[in-house]
Amino acid sequence: MNRRMPEAAAKGPEKRKASERRRQGRFDKVFAVYLAGDQGSARGIARNISSGGMFIETAAPFALGSAVCVTFTTSEGRAEIMARAEVRYQCALEFGGPDGQRGQLRGIGVRFLSFETSAREQHEHENQVLH
Repeated sequence: MNRRMPEAAAKGPEKRKASERRRQGRFDKVFAVYLAGDQGSARGIARNISSGGMFIETAAPFALGSAVCVTFTTSEGRAEIMARAEVRYQCALEFGGPDGQRGQLRGIGVRFLSFETSAREQHEHENQVLH
């Protein structure tokens, strides 16, 4: 008897496509975030966010496995959410543009561990009057 295994199972979990490994949907929105960790602090551009983590474009070096705090703010500065996260991977890309110029992109992938809201937002929520 010759049974064939499904292709993904035959390849093993490490050979499956990235889209097959992801458990959460992705939200491809670009916005500024602030990072803080043992290596210092930096500003970054968040991309490709999900409920489990996201990619952050930043030139700052954050070590693999290190803990970072990622702060999200609204453009008005009224709400602030902080995520505690772990650096899961680092990425450095060099690419050519249409005009022949070289471009570079560096960043980190983080996995969210927990979320907190700012004291200001908690205070405003507590004093909110519901009608």
